[in-house]
Amino acid sequence: MIWQITILALYTLSLSIIFIFSIGQAYLIFSYLRSKRKTDVVPVMPPIIPFVTVQLPLFNELYVVERLIKSVCTLNYPKDKLEIQVLDDSTDLSLIETENIINKMKVLGFDIVHIKREKNTGFKAGALQFGLNIAKGEFIAIFDADFLPEKDFLKKLIPYFNQPNIGMVQSRWGHINNDYSLLTKIQAFGLDGHFTVEQTGRNKANLFMNFNGTAGIWRKQCITEAGGWQHDTLTEDLDLSYRAQLKGWEFTYVENVVTPAELPVESNALRSQQHRWTKGAIETSKKMIKEIWRADVGLKKKIFGTLHLMNSYVFIFVFITSILSVPVLVIKSYNEISPTYFNLMTFFLLGFIIITVFYIVASISKKENIKTFAKLYPMFLSVSMALSFHNSMAVLEGLFGFKSDFIRTPKFNITDLKQNFEENIYVKRILPKAFFLEFALFIYFAFGLISAFYFKDFALFPFHLMLFSGFGILTFYSFKHSLKKV
Repeated sequence: MIWQITILALYTLSLSIIFIFSIGQAYLIFSYLRSKRKTDVVPVMPPIIPFVTVQLPLFNELYVVERLIKSVCTLNYPKDKLEIQVLDDSTDLSLIETENIINKMKVLGFDIVHIKREKNTGFKAGALQFGLNIAKGEFIAIFDADFLPEKDFLKKLIPYFNQPNIGMVQSRWGHINNDYSLLTKIQAFGLDGHFTVEQTGRNKANLFMNFNGTAGIWRKQCITEAGGWQHDTLTEDLDLSYRAQLKGWEFTYVENVVTPAELPVESNALRSQQHRWTKGAIETSKKMIKEIWRADVGLKKKIFGTLHLMNSYVFIFVFITSILSVPVLVIKSYNEISPTYFNLMTFFLLGFIIITVFYIVASISKKENIKTFAKLYPMFLSVSMALSFHNSMAVLEGLFGFKSDFIRTPKFNITDLKQNFEENIYVKRILPKAFFLEFALFIYFAFGLISAFYFKDFALFPFHLMLFSGFGILTFYSFKHSLKKV
């Protein structure tokens, strides 16, 4: 009886914590919908056009560097007010390719400089700070190698710095290859939720929000006063965002300005990106939460800032809930626990409803039809829950201080369904370390599905079906992408 109570107590605790975070998402939905009742006033370009430095942090970007630089050089902005810094920490042949492209752009009259550090200290954060120290611009626009800014990007966003306390303006990410595979469709679906409901909801409710690492513009003074780019976490963008806002700077999110980018098409690339984002968020939470609660920013802002920075902990509780759901099914079948407990557990379905509404609102804002949502949402949930194991490991690494390098997400220049990445030199054709554990979990949740028929109890069947599907998808892509032919 003790082991049964222990399992149910831990199961209830995990569901309760997930529910608390879902309540936070409910408030963001409310804030987002309320903001849509108002018509945003689009500011106009100031009469004196400010000088802008565009920073392009690179590390071994052979396949996309030409696309990136040419895209930036088409920005509709006066050449005498534009500096382009190519912050190149590359260690491969892309250095030569980049140098050649830059020389061509210089001939066309662009103020573009190839900055190569002697030592790659601090990875991306170190490169950005190195460039910042010599940047000419009053404003700093940043684009990662997989982004393709629209020609009017600067002219649309610079006007939002119409108040001296505006420190950063962020655009929404778009996707140039979201239809490439199920993996890219799922990623786009999840990111669209963040870049519509969440970012807009935070910004309009005057809560802490974050620069997303790229496709945004900073006021140089804001970065400097906040302490500059620091590399003691893997999410230097999130870290700087909180330091800047705690200094009194305000951020603006512009949902209707979209900056297209390439989504990771390979499973190991997706995993490394998820690991960096998750672990970095935990590292930043350890660094900044005390500072949030010491600051004079109001209780609501403190609570939602804490939920924001600690959001990655949810992965652990999703994983615990998933693992314990099978023994909970067994415990329920033996009728040793009052049915009242299991009836009360249905209350936590409200959390699932909130998350569903969150993504419905995001889909409506993107003008997607209900059929698309009905196809993608279950798959998104399935893979997200399956990734909870991988991401839980990242949470624990961040929590217990295991340091790791900044591992870049390899870019492929994949924009067409007919393209593949068979010859890409950056692809690691190896099974991920978690492959066999994830395959074991695939079997485990198959057992959960079978148990529903054995015990004639189908209450958890949809949950186990999603977990079975999610781990099956991860296992399939991990195996497929480890082969030579992709």
